[in-house]
Amino acid sequence: MTTTTALPAAAARVVDAVKVYGAGDTEVRALDGVSVAFPAGRFTAIMGPSGSGKSTLMHCAAGLDTLTSGSALIGDTDLSALDDRGLTLLRRERIGFVFQAFNLLPTLTVAENITLPLDLAGIAPEQARLDALIDAVGLRDRLHHRPSELSGGQQQRVAVARAFAGAPDVVFADEPTGNLDSRSGEEVLRLLGDTVRGTGRTVVMVTHDPVAAAHADEVVFLADGRLVDRMQAPTAERVLDRMKSLDGPHDSLAGRRALT
Repeated sequence: MTTTTALPAAAARVVDAVKVYGAGDTEVRALDGVSVAFPAGRFTAIMGPSGSGKSTLMHCAAGLDTLTSGSALIGDTDLSALDDRGLTLLRRERIGFVFQAFNLLPTLTVAENITLPLDLAGIAPEQARLDALIDAVGLRDRLHHRPSELSGGQQQRVAVARAFAGAPDVVFADEPTGNLDSRSGEEVLRLLGDTVRGTGRTVVMVTHDPVAAAHADEVVFLADGRLVDRMQAPTAERVLDRMKSLDGPHDSLAGRRALT
């Protein structure tokens, strides 16, 4: 039976996204007509073989890179309509980032690193929400430490707290557990998932790890710059099986399944 339940709004999306690097014999089509929405209040993972376009998709969706053609939107804001200053303000006020390299400022304390986006924007933190965030990442007793005094897992938890400190519309995470051991990585992934489900925020994560992807609500699969599948309620085993199948011929999802 068909239902008419409304789909959640998209926190971020790309429409007919094409990204081409180089020209002539050196041309590389990193994205080849991708249309995909990342629902608000959900944790979405992007996966695909090396060179599939997953990092390019994230960078273009987040306004860190520009599309050759097509559109990238945060909410209803078309990124192509913004100048450099507008993009900078949007990334500061509406987007959070977590990278494989923690990108903490070594001269700042944990507390100062967490509130850095707010300080740059000239916004006073909402103390109750900031306290809840600090407790969620388990860093209450490390607030006056500097990054060099923390483990890798603790540094990434600082980066996660910083990404969420400004209550952004969406947090983009690029291989956030790539520099962590399995235990620390598990803690960071659980933290991302708990924050999404506890606050209604949105996370879009690029990963190559099926175990990491299994923490997401949904996995988007790319191959050869095209969207080839989406998987709800993923498990590590199902994701691994789908990734193995991407070693063969690829068929675009467009045309065989309606996109959200």
